[in-house]
Amino acid sequence: MTTTIAYDQLAGLAGTDLGHTEYRTVTQEQVNLFADATDDHQWIHVDPARAKDGPFGAPIAHGFLTLSLAVPFWTELLEVKGVSTKVNYGLDKVRFPAPVKVGSRVRMRATIAEVTEVRGGFQIVVDQTIEVDGEAKPAVVARGLYRFYA
Repeated sequence: MTTTIAYDQLAGLAGTDLGHTEYRTVTQEQVNLFADATDDHQWIHVDPARAKDGPFGAPIAHGFLTLSLAVPFWTELLEVKGVSTKVNYGLDKVRFPAPVKVGSRVRMRATIAEVTEVRGGFQIVVDQTIEVDGEAKPAVVARGLYRFYA
């Protein structure tokens, strides 16, 4: 469910639990396209036959592919009205605790940890966890930094 707020309400969002997104299935096609885009064709990602006998029992998504899903997930969680520009400012404390096997379903859970005023706008720090359906450990744990300008 998307939280929708006005720009002038950003300052009061610290501590807000945004809940979680819908699940998305990670496909072999996505993994292959990411491998092409990043020139990372390691067999654990792109060779399903070999990966079946590898350490994870199946091909796995690149950690950075899973992390990149934070972009579309983020748009499911928060919409800020009255902004001229939104900027993905960066990440802190990124970890990949568990692999994502091809065919797995993932979603993101997020909580706004901090809101600070920056020149001309606000920066929010978001604790983001990308969860794998049916798995105890998350695939990604990161702090996202986003800026919003009126």
